[in-house]
Amino acid sequence: MLSDSPWRTADFRNLFAATTLSQLGTNVTYVAVPLFAVAALDAGPGQVGVLATLSTLAFLLIGLPAGAWVDRMRHRRVLIGADLARAVLFASVPLAWWADTLTLGQLYAVVLLNGCATVFFDVTSQSTLPRLVGHGALVRANTAMVSLQAMGNVAGRSAGGALVQLLSAPVAVFCAAAAHLASALQLTFIRREETPPGHRAGHAGLRAQIAEGLRHVFGNPELRALALTAALTNLGMQIVNTMLPILFVRELGLPAGALGLFWAAGGLGLLLGARCARAVAGRLGHGRTLGLAGVCLAPAGLLVPLIGHGPWLWIAGAGWVLALFKTGMDNVLGVSLRQGMTADDLLGRMNATFRFVLSGSLAVGAAVSGLIGELAGVRPTLWVGGALLATAFLPVYLSPVRTRRELPTRQQTPTSESRHRGGSARPAV
Repeated sequence: MLSDSPWRTADFRNLFAATTLSQLGTNVTYVAVPLFAVAALDAGPGQVGVLATLSTLAFLLIGLPAGAWVDRMRHRRVLIGADLARAVLFASVPLAWWADTLTLGQLYAVVLLNGCATVFFDVTSQSTLPRLVGHGALVRANTAMVSLQAMGNVAGRSAGGALVQLLSAPVAVFCAAAAHLASALQLTFIRREETPPGHRAGHAGLRAQIAEGLRHVFGNPELRALALTAALTNLGMQIVNTMLPILFVRELGLPAGALGLFWAAGGLGLLLGARCARAVAGRLGHGRTLGLAGVCLAPAGLLVPLIGHGPWLWIAGAGWVLALFKTGMDNVLGVSLRQGMTADDLLGRMNATFRFVLSGSLAVGAAVSGLIGELAGVRPTLWVGGALLATAFLPVYLSPVRTRRELPTRQQTPTSESRHRGGSARPAV
């Protein structure tokens, strides 16, 4: 059995380093691309909404089959290919701008194709992690990865805002492309290259494999509740995030760096929540921690729409930090729960189903945000997003998750073969 510390595993350290670089690139473009569209291409609320929608639409288009494909493929190759694709795509943006040929159409295409690559990277990364570290180190490994995501939000989005403000959006996007290229190079040092379980579990059709993943998630009340709460959280956050560049730059007249710092403050909350999750869960239990975090922290989302000049910026920022603190705890404990409740040969499809629902919510949220922004304005849009953030915890709070104390043991989770012989699809608790 692998050590309870994931850091003793060289392949985990390589995956972590590569994901660090990838997260840096992703968060820089998160700030730089919409600001690029607003400042350089004069995009309005509807166009910014389309841009944000296309950035996550791939999870709706290919999210489910991607999980089945990942279960059949070698994970390291998928990760490297996804990073190389993102590097090429983002490098094309500053090159086109310097050649004076950049259009909104090209930005739309880049973010859509980048989303396709991100589908494969995210699903594969979460699916390969349990195999690299083992059950005993799973919560610590997920804490490290969610903390990394949070630090990426802080460092990457701060860097993105600073690069746009000091050097220009094209330079920021070019730096993001270089980060993805460096990530691909780091991934080549991962040595564990096993045959995916999907190759050993038979050759069921793609549609049947996708259906099995859907049944596993939505047929289990705990997994279903985790998916619904995370989806509502993403929906609310995306509605808010889509309007923030317009609010900061046009309505409040604040510099790009201020937007980067606001998003970075949320990343700090995400980081603190991730770091506290394991300790709090050790005292209260995994499920009770998820429930109490929702009751105590989710209502802070209603402070975000109050954003304005002076003290209102700080009040809204505090609400944003608290909302992201809850999300950080949810991410560590929720991801660990769903990994622990899933057999190896279903990990890709389970993760793809979650990513389909969660990132599909981002696509829907961006579209809804752009539509409400065009029809009613920025402020009403922020209130819709804040209300969703404040109530997103309810599916988990009203489900059996709230009473779960420990993670299920992955060794007790049935494999595809046992399910085909009539075994229960639910894990031993």
